[in-house]
Amino acid sequence: MGLLGHYKFTNKKHPLSGIMSTILGAIAVISLGLAVYLGFRARGEVAPQYALAVFLGVIMAVIGLGLGIYSRLKRDLYYFFPNLGIFLNGGTILAVWVMFTESFIAG
Repeated sequence: MGLLGHYKFTNKKHPLSGIMSTILGAIAVISLGLAVYLGFRARGEVAPQYALAVFLGVIMAVIGLGLGIYSRLKRDLYYFFPNLGIFLNGGTILAVWVMFTESFIAG
């Protein structure tokens, strides 16, 4: 293989929008996780601050999902951060949707 056998010459780069999608997804997951944890710790007596944290987390997740999809549609990029952002943000939105529908079913 020679001297350059282990190097990969490419023009690909990590998209900034994909990195932002991942950061927003991580913040959304952390805020949702903390709200759920603190709600369980308070034995179901959820403060309005927790609901606001979940609401803001969902807004960040929707924006992050849009950024992840936008950066995933571009070509000649590395797709690790867009894929991770789509996974985190989509999972957050799905988790909130499941909690919301379960609260209506439980009455």
